[in-house]
Amino acid sequence: MADYYSSFEPKGTRWLLQRLTAAFLVVVLAFHFMLLHFVNHAADITFMGTNLRMQQAGYFLTMVLFLVTATFHGVNGVYNALVNQGISGAPKTVVKYGLALGGVVLVAQGIRVALAMAGIL
Repeated sequence: MADYYSSFEPKGTRWLLQRLTAAFLVVVLAFHFMLLHFVNHAADITFMGTNLRMQQAGYFLTMVLFLVTATFHGVNGVYNALVNQGISGAPKTVVKYGLALGGVVLVAQGIRVALAMAGIL
């Protein structure tokens, strides 16, 4: 039988954050689908409606947390998948900092869009 290997340290911080972000994403994604696909159908979604929703503090905060959490979860997952596949040395360092930079840029742009949608920018 093949040995099991994971780059996550069992019960380590990254291991815990990956699980917590997954749980948060399941709940927020369910909220997103319920609100924007069942309560309001796709044909009913407008720029003005998005603008009004984003002006509500709770919705705005939820969407920003959704962005940050999804970005962390994705970047952390991709990085650990590559480590599990055996990436090491200089390529591992390049990937780590490249993914971190990409994550920061994605979150910054997402927050910029969220602020614009809320009418703050």
